[in-house]
Amino acid sequence: MKTILFMRHAKSDWSTHHQSDFDRPLNARGQRDAPMMASFLAHHHLLPEWIVSSPAMRARLTAEFVARESRFRGQLTFDDRIYLGSPTMLLSVVRDLPEKTETALLVGHNPGLEDTIALLCGGNVRMPTAAIASLRVDADRWRDVRAGSAYLQWLVKPKILR
Repeated sequence: MKTILFMRHAKSDWSTHHQSDFDRPLNARGQRDAPMMASFLAHHHLLPEWIVSSPAMRARLTAEFVARESRFRGQLTFDDRIYLGSPTMLLSVVRDLPEKTETALLVGHNPGLEDTIALLCGGNVRMPTAAIASLRVDADRWRDVRAGSAYLQWLVKPKILR
């Protein structure tokens, strides 16, 4: 059995209209929520061994906050497939995770995250910014992860922790 954590990037800043969508940073709330979610993971001993994130600035900053604030000691990587990724594309990212990794965190965007969770679990989950969903996968190898092969263990939203 494997565990995949899906985290939506923290709240981004829409105030600068000259930046591309890809280059939007986090706003003040996002800069508070990302470390808070990292603390939640660390406090409850839920840290992954591997983090893979979209390279878009808001996701990258979220992943870096999580790694730094939780004292993460695993591998942090960035994958272009996550930005604007469809469920099929995100599933390919999951399938490419290192087999020795038992728990991984994927930091990305909606609607891709919500749609991928629905594909894996068969149910709809709302993922506001900085939310984390934990899915238990009925597979011993990442490459064997398929539609309907997971179930939602828990979902935590920043609003719950504030």
